[in-house]
Amino acid sequence: MTKWIQSVPDGEGPIYLRLADHIERAIAAGALAHGEKLPPQRDLAYDIGVTVGTVGRAYAIARQRGLISGEVGRGTYVLARQQPPRPTSKAEVIAGVRQNHPTLGKLRFDATSAPDVGQAAIMDEIVTGVTHSNPDFVPFYTRTYPDHWFEAGKQWLSKGAFVPDTADIVPTLGAHAGVCSIIAAITAAGDKIVFEELTYAQIHRTANLIGRRSITVASDDQGMIPEEFEHVCAQQHPKVAFLMPSAQNPTAARLPLERRRAIAEIARRFNVFLIEDDLYGSISLDPTPYLAEFAPERTFLVGGLSKSVAAGVRGAWIACPPHYADRIRIAHGMMTGGMPFLMAETAAQLVMSAAAEELRDRSRLEVAERVSIARKALGNHGFVSQPCLPFLWLKLPDPWLSGTFKQAALDAGILIDDEDEFKSARLSTAFHRVRLGFSSPRCRDSVADGFATITRLLDSGEIGHESFA
Repeated sequence: MTKWIQSVPDGEGPIYLRLADHIERAIAAGALAHGEKLPPQRDLAYDIGVTVGTVGRAYAIARQRGLISGEVGRGTYVLARQQPPRPTSKAEVIAGVRQNHPTLGKLRFDATSAPDVGQAAIMDEIVTGVTHSNPDFVPFYTRTYPDHWFEAGKQWLSKGAFVPDTADIVPTLGAHAGVCSIIAAITAAGDKIVFEELTYAQIHRTANLIGRRSITVASDDQGMIPEEFEHVCAQQHPKVAFLMPSAQNPTAARLPLERRRAIAEIARRFNVFLIEDDLYGSISLDPTPYLAEFAPERTFLVGGLSKSVAAGVRGAWIACPPHYADRIRIAHGMMTGGMPFLMAETAAQLVMSAAAEELRDRSRLEVAERVSIARKALGNHGFVSQPCLPFLWLKLPDPWLSGTFKQAALDAGILIDDEDEFKSARLSTAFHRVRLGFSSPRCRDSVADGFATITRLLDSGEIGHESFA
């Protein structure tokens, strides 16, 4: 044992604390080496003229600091010096996320967000500008909404003759949050909501979760059938109906002008609110007027950036009927916890700077190329698609079942969605279809490989898939 201390250390404060500091300095200077044994507490106390309790408290503090370790029967030893952890690089973080992602090694044909068309460079410039210009607001949720947030929503949702008033705009944390906030605000527990038999099912599941009741209405290859909607309204007395007229998910149907007029009139006669989800409409190039143009007093139009610009921004807006905006805004805050300034300002800047329009144009071109790849690969197999829509609705040849084909695709390394993912109720009807979303792969070669695999499965039939392998 090294005689590393001769007397009580100089300084202010309790002796035990001065002694603990002296131990730390001695280890840092090398006077006490790794693995070296310290004197027994009783011996050190005698040597420097203090009580055993004082030395015991000093040793206890040194142990708490990770400097020494004591073992009964062996004594007290200096621990190895702790090296500061090496900072994790950005590349290692990304690699770790990818390695632990549940879709690792699978080609994602189950996603329909905007494809990668160089968003990162534009987003870097905009987000940097937002953080530099708004250092006092960026770290927080916001309670006040700048005027240009409403102007951005007005610009994004305007089409043809429909130009909403900024007073009727509500910025939201994504389209899903917007739709759910509308439902929460204008309905009560037990109220009925109309959904098409096949639809974006997360909305009806959320509605059921908060105590609303889902009822279904039949559709065909042109979308919701007005006569069926009228029958449901007369018999079931719903409070609201949810539709996707420009690009129905998953069927890719586009609701014709005549049906939009008819549905708006039926909703007016039966006092039913309409939620018009136009999330895919902004990329689909649908020139047909909004439902909101025919029934502005009862239609909530929802649109956002996720399918045509960048899903991660979570930027969306609602154009409300007159005098409903405040109610929806409050409901949105209660449903989501608040609006993060950084996200809302970034979404607004994307629109106001015309960057969103540029990215939407790029996305349309990229999706159109991928649609061409799909059409060439699938050949004579039946499917429904639109030229700029990032998914298609594939008809399965006999004897394929939707769930079985989904599993066969998974076994072949491709994630797809079967029809059950989109059913808004337990239906007796089997559609024998799957949805293929192809915007997630980073390159067109991967898209082509995926459709080649899908085509091979279709052509081989169920005999090409072993369920118990």
